[in-house]
Amino acid sequence: MSAQKSEVVKIALVSCGSEYAGVQPEFEEAAAKVNAKFVFPEVDIASIDTIGRDFGLEVASGDLRLMMARAKAVVEGTANVDGVFIATCFRCAEGAIVRNEIRRYIYRHSKIPVISYSFTESTTAGTLLTRLEALTTIVRRRHLLTREVQTGLTAGIDSGSTTTKAVIMRDNKIIGKGWVPTTKVLDSAEEAYSIALKEAGVSREEIQALGTTGYGRFLVGNHLKAQLIQEEITVNSKGAVYLADRQKGPATVIDIGGMDNKAISVEDGIPGMFTMGGICAGASGRFFEMISKRLGVDITELGALAVKGMHERVPMSSYCIVFGIQSLVNSLAKGSTPEDVAAAACYSVVEQIYEQQLQEVEVIEPLILVGGSSLIEGVPIALGRLLKIDVLVPKDSHLIGAVGAALLASGYVEE
Repeated sequence: MSAQKSEVVKIALVSCGSEYAGVQPEFEEAAAKVNAKFVFPEVDIASIDTIGRDFGLEVASGDLRLMMARAKAVVEGTANVDGVFIATCFRCAEGAIVRNEIRRYIYRHSKIPVISYSFTESTTAGTLLTRLEALTTIVRRRHLLTREVQTGLTAGIDSGSTTTKAVIMRDNKIIGKGWVPTTKVLDSAEEAYSIALKEAGVSREEIQALGTTGYGRFLVGNHLKAQLIQEEITVNSKGAVYLADRQKGPATVIDIGGMDNKAISVEDGIPGMFTMGGICAGASGRFFEMISKRLGVDITELGALAVKGMHERVPMSSYCIVFGIQSLVNSLAKGSTPEDVAAAACYSVVEQIYEQQLQEVEVIEPLILVGGSSLIEGVPIALGRLLKIDVLVPKDSHLIGAVGAALLASGYVEE
């Protein structure tokens, strides 16, 4: 059911400063929880002085040059690992540049799954868990992630931070849906599940396999005896490409959730590179909720309002949720229209995703936008204008987690 009970996954730790910042024990604790082990690729010391030539990037820090040398060892196969975790300090600009270059280098020259992360002194094992769980899932369950067709009668529940979703699927079609606000985790899951079952016209006893995902996946999964309990990265990727009918070939998935966002490079439905927001909730559904409340409109009306406005008319901070709200409130006080403020809010979110997440993930079309915030029509418009590409928002884009869980759970249905 959970990945923790499988074989040990060897992850190359390509990092700079995690031991100096005091967070190395947190890294090790997170790895242990998913039955993974960090290894440090061995390198020729002499190569550290010349490694910059291979990357076309000369840096002053010896630790960053060591990172590049270790990345090369991974690509050349001298380090026998299953995945790569790249980490640098959040405050180091040079580290951010090197981190991104190493990520691209490994992704382009190998098939080893890789994730990157910028840590602070307060980084905990809990903040790393979903990332490492996803990385080990890609290694251990690749055969499950290649599943393109749902079979049998299965259910999926996505216990999210703000909403809980449930779907019932039969023979690759969605036949029941449930969507409720998340209050008490178990109560919300029960309610959403019951709504979906009623719409599908089936009973719980008829369900052949159940999958859970989201923040409350363990609590809900254990309560309902789910066959599959899985993190959001792999599940949401699967749900997104299924709903968009893009299960073959490359795609980029952007998931704007209630409290964070995710950007994922996908190949044949399997994540290759991915990154998660985590520094601030300014690029999340929570930001839209607060803006809607301030404008006195329902969040479902925010998108239509934004389409009528022009974001250029409203200067604002696009980084912090607090300062972002403050900027928009100040703009309203100076006479900005609600339409322009709504448009600025949408642009602010996609700009932050671009500046933080999309710098670490190679954007390949089709670009699939999912999550509850994808239903705010000003968001895909702003994202498309910023990136100058078409943005695909599939039907039921807010249900990707539940759909992905139901799809993957069908791997546990007996033929």
